[in-house]
Amino acid sequence: MGRSPATLRAAAVVQAAEAALVLAATVLAAIDTATGRSYQTGSGIALTVIGAASAAALAAVAAGLARARRWSRTPALLTQLFLGIVGIYLLQANRLDWGVLSVVLAVAGFAALLAPPSLRALAGEERAQAGPSQPKEPAQPQRSAAGSKPPAAGPGQPARPTQPGQPKQPGQPKKTGQAARSKPAGQARPNRRRSARPGAE
Repeated sequence: MGRSPATLRAAAVVQAAEAALVLAATVLAAIDTATGRSYQTGSGIALTVIGAASAAALAAVAAGLARARRWSRTPALLTQLFLGIVGIYLLQANRLDWGVLSVVLAVAGFAALLAPPSLRALAGEERAQAGPSQPKEPAQPQRSAAGSKPPAAGPGQPARPTQPGQPKQPGQPKKTGQAARSKPAGQARPNRRRSARPGAE
């Protein structure tokens, strides 16, 4: 694909910043667990592992946005939604430092992802893959000259005689009686015999 638009690159930068934010929170949780300041050691270790995996996943989504991959759109939108909810919760808990930063990043991510250039760039990969797979129309078989039907006789033209073994064409009248025994036009009839009576000339 071509170069990503500026709005999509901005969304990738926001997603990378969110990954760094999660990684920073994970490092702080790991420090608290190591120094014994965590509420429970087991929960601190689990929180550290989950935070590290989440930061890696967010970084992968940011790389997908930078390359305009269609699969990265839904995870990026879910990331902004989740981060916005967490930011509101932190603001209610009077954690303004983390809360304000989370809300600002979520709003910026939504704005960059829902911009028309970003939507067109993320949908362009699907159209490019669906283009070459369009089925081709089957070629129409050409009828050979031997199997083609003879052209119908027009008005005023004599009908062509049918070949032996072929059925007669509908619409041809059957010759009966004198018409069947009549000779074709243009042939002269033979002279009548002269009278056998003597003296007749």
